[in-house]
Amino acid sequence: MKRILLVALTLLVLPVAAQDTLEELDAYWAEVSRTVADGDFEGYAAVYHPDAVLVFASNDQSVPLQQALDGWKAGFDATASGAMTASVDFRFSQRLVSETTAWEKGIFSYRSESDQGEGGAMVHFTALSVKKGGQWLMLMENQMEQATQAEWDALAPKEN
Repeated sequence: MKRILLVALTLLVLPVAAQDTLEELDAYWAEVSRTVADGDFEGYAAVYHPDAVLVFASNDQSVPLQQALDGWKAGFDATASGAMTASVDFRFSQRLVSETTAWEKGIFSYRSESDQGEGGAMVHFTALSVKKGGQWLMLMENQMEQATQAEWDALAPKEN
């Protein structure tokens, strides 16, 4: 009887814990978006684990995060100075979470504009993150193929 009660209580608590984790992760992704929009390079780097890996599946590359950050720094500097505007938004098709781990699959939409013109991309991606010291940190980001507008629209937040 105790075992049945324990299982029942666990099943009731897990959805609440998962919802709390999803709310934390939503705040994490909002912070990623903020750092891009503000050109906050240090803040952006801080959302990743120090040993993070970026996988560019479309280019058959896997690189240490720092290598990718080195390539992106000029864009952050241009955004911070006002020479460019940038934004990134995220939508998810699958989110597997526990209180301290998360694997998420979705699409990000990146946009930029400067006197050089407008740019951007919608990209399918997966992210593997861990919670350390109360903070979510991405361990691995896998950027895959380009997404279409229809795929992005299909992941639109559902209205209640």
